[in-house]
Amino acid sequence: MATAVPEIRLRDLTVCHARRPAVHHLTGRFAPGSLTAVVGPNGAGKTTLLRAIAGLHRPEEGRVELPREARIGLLPQQAALDRRFPIACLDVVMFGLWPAVGPFRRVPRALRERASEALAAVGLAGFEARPVGSLSAGQFQRALFARLLLEDAPIILLDEPFNAVDARTAADLLRVVRRWHGEGRTVIAVLHDLDLVRREFPETLLLAREPIAWGPTGEALSAANRLRARMMAEAWAEEAGACTRGDAVAA
Repeated sequence: MATAVPEIRLRDLTVCHARRPAVHHLTGRFAPGSLTAVVGPNGAGKTTLLRAIAGLHRPEEGRVELPREARIGLLPQQAALDRRFPIACLDVVMFGLWPAVGPFRRVPRALRERASEALAAVGLAGFEARPVGSLSAGQFQRALFARLLLEDAPIILLDEPFNAVDARTAADLLRVVRRWHGEGRTVIAVLHDLDLVRREFPETLLLAREPIAWGPTGEALSAANRLRARMMAEAWAEEAGACTRGDAVAA
């Protein structure tokens, strides 16, 4: 990977759904080449944060500081994807070429071969013509990881990448994550398995809509911090309006 990896800086970031707070007053930075888990209760704003970093969700207040030309690869949750469209596995992978080739141009043979190599790298050699609707959850997740390999972005955002996949697939995909980290890319992953986070992710952001802790995983996931996140989640009021508190919580 020849592209320089930029820093991601959040400045008093507040992101809302229908004017209701999802993430608010989040300040901190993801260092270039860092490997960070984002954890917290359901509804804590984890997916919303990834979408804001990717430029898919406009902040209500504050900002995400990234160079305009920064390339980001995003793996959404499987539940958000519709696999009923009749498309071949190789075509899904080649979506990763859109930033370089464009959506309506013919993909050169050399790039198609690269797409096949990406499939082989995630354990799907020979699956090029298979309809995505025929794939298991684990196989489909492998195909999405192959797309990210082809995309070759310096910043990679993963939303529950190991959810609903078997243990072997999770282990294989975790090796890909380690590979990205070893190449100096910035990887940010929303996860629920705290044992996995402690074992594999050196940095953790613990969210409960507000930031609870952000730093070395052992410190961020202390018993006191996890209790505070749970207590905040139990106190959430879904009818709450937009947050107007002016002070930022530094990470």
